[in-house]
This record gives sequence, C-alpha cells and structure tokens, in this order.
Amino acid sequence: MRDAVTGFGLGLRPTHYAALSEHAATMARRVDWLEIISENYMGVGGKPRRHLLELRRHYPMVMHGVSLSIGSTAPLERDYLRALKSLADEIEPAWISDHLCWTGIAGRNMHDLLPLPFTEEALDHVVGRVMAVQEHLGAPILLENTSSYVTYPESAMPEWEFIVALAKRTGCALLLDVNNVYVNSVNHGFNPLTFIDALPKTLVRQIHLAGHEDHGTHIIDTHDHDVAPPVWQLYAAAVRRFGSVPAMIERDDHIPPLSALLAELDQARAVAADAVRQVLVA
Repeated sequence: MRDAVTGFGLGLRPTHYAALSEHAATMARRVDWLEIISENYMGVGGKPRRHLLELRRHYPMVMHGVSLSIGSTAPLERDYLRALKSLADEIEPAWISDHLCWTGIAGRNMHDLLPLPFTEEALDHVVGRVMAVQEHLGAPILLENTSSYVTYPESAMPEWEFIVALAKRTGCALLLDVNNVYVNSVNHGFNPLTFIDALPKTLVRQIHLAGHEDHGTHIIDTHDHDVAPPVWQLYAAAVRRFGSVPAMIERDDHIPPLSALLAELDQARAVAADAVRQVLVA
C-alpha cells in the first residue's frame, strides 16, 4: 500500500542508514518521508536492499531517478524501465520522478543532466516519451527542472512555458527544484519569480531544496552546501504560490551529520509556516 507523502523529507544516503533506522520511532516525527535515488537500488541486493526495506517499514518513500534521459533521441531503455517498475512494485513509492533532460549520446552516459532546447520539435518528442514511460509504469511521473550553464539559440520559448505545455499534454507533474530555478536565473539572467509565477498552482507535487557554489559570474549546482539565503527566499515565494507542497533537503557531497540536516529541515518548516501565515493574513 502506498503511503501518502506530506510534510518534509530527506534524501536517503548510506551514511544515515543506521541513525534513521535505529531511531525511527523518534526520527519519524522529524523526517516525514524519504526520497531514494532509484538507480541505487534497481536490481541491487545485499546490505543496500536490506537497509532500504527496513527503512521502508518506518518511512513513506518516493523514487527519484537520474538515468531516464527523457529528452534523448535514443530509444527508451526497456530493461531500465522494467527494473524501475520492479523496484516501484516492491517499495510502493508515492510517486516516481526523474529529470527533464538528456544524459548521453551514441550509447554513452555522460553522467550529467544536460539541458534541452525549448522548441516545439523537442516538446513533441518529449511528450511521446513521457506518455510511453507513464504507460509502462501505470502512473503519471514527476519531472524536475534542471540547472543549466548553456542555452540553445534554437529555443523558441522559456523553460517554464515548455514545462507547462509538457504537463498539459501528458498529465505529468513538476518536481520543482527551487535551487535550480535560482541557479538558472543567475546564469541566464531572468527574474526567478517569473518562473514561479508562470506555473499553474496545481502543477507542483514536490519541492527540492539544495545548496550551490556561487562563483560570482555564475553559479554551479553542487548539492554540497547548505541552502543559501536567496533560495530560502525563493522557497517562501513558492509556498505562497503553491501551498504546503512536500519539500525535502538534497545533499550529495560533503554530507554532514544527520543532526545538521535535521536542523536545516526544521528551517524549511519554519520558512514554509511563515509563508503560509503571510497568505492567511493577506
């Protein structure tokens, strides 16, 4: 049975397996749910699988992938989709997500989330692939807006317009990465609130919060720092627009003790609560 996902979660990382499991009774009051990286557990047994199944007994989960390559021109990888569905059937996540990107060419995975050109041709192409994936999985998916460092001269619409059109045509939802919106706004010179305000209020099903490296002239999305003040401010704006959407902290490098992430998660709760109060009194 799929558990409902609400409130505030963390990305599951091996360094925190023990603490999350051993203190599940008390930890579940501070961590409402966990997001797993799908590929870390697809077709994997041994200790990782045992930890996953043990933690699933205590926490609702969602699955988040990095290899679907929904924007690629290569055929969809059916073996990958079968393994993805098999894992989903086992742990029953609230939903499955991946990134609005492509990850390689000519059979080579570049292990990066590469941006799409925002054209009608690309939109038509991705629509067909999303529909095929959703048919295979038997449920709508969530796609995440990615950070980017280049743009295409062929792009005929802004990123947010592309996302809205894709969702309307496929029924998929958005995993809104607030940090990525901020990163792109600096790198490409737009107002991040324009992105937020352009999205329908019902489109966003989940929110990611993460850190980045600010190099002055550009920002790199690294997931190895605390959430930065301007990202917290943008998150507050997102809550004012979309309401209390499930949100989580992502940390993939320089991973701190769980206590530090819990403190950051408490900060997310406080920011969201304040934003909701602002809406109520407006």
